[in-house]
Parts: sequence; C-alpha cells; structure tokens
Amino acid sequence: MNVTVYPSRIRGTVQAPPSKSHVHRLLIAAALCCGGVHTHIHCPGENEDIAATVRCLSALNTEIFKERDWLHVGRDGPMHFFQPRGILDCGESGSTLRFLLPLCAAKPLDHPAKHAVILTGSGRLPSRPNGPLLDVLRAHGAQIQGEFLPLTAEGGLSAGDFALPGNVSSQYFSGLLFALPLLSGDSTLRYTAPLESMPYVDLTLSVLRQFGLRVEPMENGWRVPGGQTYHSPGTVEAEGDWSAAAFWLGANRLGSAVSVTGLNGHSCQGDKAIEKLLDQIGGEIDVADTPDLMPILAAAAAAVLGKTTRITGAARLRLKESDRLAAMAEAIRALGGETEEKPDGLIIHGKRLNAGTVDGKGDHRVVMSAAIAATACSGPVTILGAEAVNKSYPGFWKDFEALGGQTHA
Repeated sequence: MNVTVYPSRIRGTVQAPPSKSHVHRLLIAAALCCGGVHTHIHCPGENEDIAATVRCLSALNTEIFKERDWLHVGRDGPMHFFQPRGILDCGESGSTLRFLLPLCAAKPLDHPAKHAVILTGSGRLPSRPNGPLLDVLRAHGAQIQGEFLPLTAEGGLSAGDFALPGNVSSQYFSGLLFALPLLSGDSTLRYTAPLESMPYVDLTLSVLRQFGLRVEPMENGWRVPGGQTYHSPGTVEAEGDWSAAAFWLGANRLGSAVSVTGLNGHSCQGDKAIEKLLDQIGGEIDVADTPDLMPILAAAAAAVLGKTTRITGAARLRLKESDRLAAMAEAIRALGGETEEKPDGLIIHGKRLNAGTVDGKGDHRVVMSAAIAATACSGPVTILGAEAVNKSYPGFWKDFEALGGQTHA
C-alpha cells in the first residue's frame, strides 16, 4: 500500500497505543507462571510484533485469549517442558526471538518432553545476527542447531557465569534474565563492554520484580539466584508506548500541536527521553540508549531550517527491519534534504523539504517518520509500503487523519 501525505500541520489529542516492549515482557512473564493462575493484561491495542509473541507462546502450550482490551494468560506447568504444538514463528519480531530462545534452551535434556523447539521468522529477521547469544548459550550446555533462522533448540542450558558484549543487543540480556531464574543453580550475567539500550533491560527487570523474581545488581551486571518461580500479580496494565508517541512529539517540533495521553512519565521505557532529545536538534544527539528514536529525530532535524544535527551511537540500526541509517538518509534526500551518512549515524543539515517519493523499506519507523516529515514539506509526499506501520502501530494512519492529516491511498 502506498500513501500520499499532503502538507498540513496536525493538531489534537491522541491516545498512545500499548508499548510493545512492555507487552512482550508481560506476556512472557505471565506465560512462565504455573499452577493454573491467570494473568490479566490490560492492552488496548495490538500489532504484528505482539501477535508474534502471542503466537509463539500459544505454540508452547500457553493459554492466551483476547477479550476486548484484555489479554488473559495462563498455564498448568512450566512452559519449556511441554511438547511444542508446532514451529515458533517469530514473524519479524527480534524481541520475540531473543526473549524466547534462552527459555527454549533451558529445557533439561533428560526431561520426558524431548521434542526440540524450532524457531523461525520472516522479513529480515532470518538474516539478523544472534551469534553472541548463541555462543554464550552453547558455552553453558545448550544444544542449538543453526546460526541463523531457523534455529532448533533441544535444551540443556546450565547455570553459571554468563558474559556478553553490551554493544550488540540489549535483547540478549533480557532473554537471559527471563531464563536464568528458572535454572537449578545460581548465575551471574555480565556485560563486557558498556551496555547500550540499558533502559530496555531496566524495563525487563521491572517486570521480573512485578512477577516476584529476585535479580541482584552487581558491577557490570547482575546476580541471578536459581530455582525461582514466577508468581502472577493478577491484573497488570500495559504502559502507553513512548516510542509511538515520539512521532507525534516530533510533529510538534515541526509546528504541529498534538497532545498524547496514556503515557507513564515514570516509565522505564528509554524512549520517554524523546522530548529532551528533540530539544537537542541543532547539536549532537547520542541515541545509543534509545536507538528506535533515530528515524523520527532524523526526520525532524532534516526539516528544521538552518540547524545542523549530528546523530551518533546508531551503528546497530543497520541490522533492524531495514538498514535504518541508509533508509533515513535516502528518505531525507528524496525530499530534497541534505545529510551525510556515517558508520554510526547521520549529519543532517536542516532545510525546507520538498515534495517527493519515499521508499519505506518495509520498516514501520521509516514510514511513520516520513509521514511526519511530510507535514512540513512544500508539496505532497508519497510513501511506498505504508502498511509497514502494522508491525508496531496499526492505527497510525487512522490517528494521523483524525489529527487533521491529509492523505490519499
């Protein structure tokens, strides 16, 4: 689907969709609770990534059903000891894959349910690297076949001292933090280089505490006691998504007036830094802890006249749903903007943007950033592959139009 966006400021109030980062974690923690106790997650919305986690947990014999704005999650026994009811299709969700892989690896090899778990995916996910996570799992006894998707996990993970580089993916740490409390012995988890995207790990730790788990901080990592049990808190609320709200707040930087409701100002979500980072346009913006904000920051910076902005700390974005640095550089140039692409970021010279055509590259954040940039262009902007928003924010175009955005599909 292609959508043409016509220049116009948007204004009004919009409800933030549920944070997929938070919902992934709530769903997995709820699935690890035993004893037939259900967890009720208030989640007023869904997207393709959340659906991927629901699909995979369901294939691991978790009972999940949706009722209006609620997800009800429960099971009778430990998730990874059950025979899977099929392949775990992670779709394009890196979080789903990297959170579940350590859990699938944690099944004892001598357990009666000896069936291997096969994890697969689509889009760019099969080509995205998982080497450091696979290496550390195998070093601790996990039997996993494959280097890229599909991966076959048979189990065997043992407690011990785990060490990973911190500048590759925080998702590796979150996945291990879900699994290590279930092992029979105590473990440590350390980062051997500064941990980027630390707020995402903080979000994982907050969910673990909510479900009764103990994880003890130590220098450059955590101590994780083994033999722990997940306990359902009963009813939990999915937070509004600061990552999605960032697009509307970015529009405000370009002259629009949008208020976003449903956000938690005390959230562990790193992307709540968006307002502070938007104020740094015209200087240097380090997105090492908030990489998902790079596309909207780049789009806004490109349209702020007379300001030069350098975005750094973004090298990992070349391995997302698209090469986001290259995709945003191409998008900015397609609208007559000026940018220099660097190995770990962009240098953007703000100017008045023109009409043009932007290839969304199948990347939800590139598509939404282009739509916001279009509000400040001199003519219409056609965005190719506009349906990519379904990955994280299926209601984006509906909300955009409700705020007065002018579009034609």
